[in-house]
Order: sequence, then structure tokens, then C-alpha cells
Amino acid sequence: MRKRIVLICLVAPPLWAQPGQQFIDNWDLDGDGAVTLTEAQERRGDVFASFDADEDGFLSAGEYVVFDEARANDMAANGPGPGQAAMQRAADGLRLQANDTDGDGRVSLAEFIGATPGWIAAMDRDGNGLITSRDFDGGS
Repeated sequence: MRKRIVLICLVAPPLWAQPGQQFIDNWDLDGDGAVTLTEAQERRGDVFASFDADEDGFLSAGEYVVFDEARANDMAANGPGPGQAAMQRAADGLRLQANDTDGDGRVSLAEFIGATPGWIAAMDRDGNGLITSRDFDGGS
């Protein structure tokens, strides 16, 4: 039986935390305060594995239903707040439509990992190639 990864990495931070800090805490693998492309690719691989229920190397439309529900529940549980728009961009960048580059209705691991640079760019407000808490400031 496969170990599931908790999807806390996508939720908006609690009110007492800096905007995006929960995302940084969960995706910053070396603890330096910034999420690099390499770290994001590794974590996206982990997320992919946790939702590929039949372990066929693809996230099907059905598996995406579970994935979408988990992201929506995480976002709803934390409500609006600072950095919410950036957190929504993070969540949206994991959707089926954002990752199904060949249009076959499912997402391979290669597609999911391959979409990481664009996902980082969508969140990287200051354009430095890293995701830090500054990229969540202001919520836009």
C-alpha cells in the first residue's frame, strides 16, 4: 500500500502566518526560504504519486476529481486572506487543464513535471526564478 502525501502544501496560510509561508514550508526542501525549480519538480512528483491511485503513471480524469476536491477543500478551509490570489494561482497550476499538454484527458508524470517551469513563473511575482514569501505579499 502506498503512503499518501497530505496536500497541506497548497493551502492558504493560517491568519497568524506570513502570506504563503505554509507553501514555502512544504515545498522548500532545503529550508533556505525559497522554492527552486528543482524542489518544485521533486514535490510535484510526490504529489503526482500520491494521487495516481492505480499507479499507472497517469492522473486520469477520475483521479483528478479527487485531486481537485482536495485542493478546493484546502483552499476553502483557510478562507480568503493575504496571498490568496497567489495561492489560487498555485492551485490552478495543478489542474488537469494546465497539465494535460497532449490533450488526451489525462496527465502523465512527464507532463506534470514538465509544467513546473510555467507554474513557478505564474507564482514568481518578482521574476527571480524562486518562490519566496514575498511572492505571496499583497495577494495579487
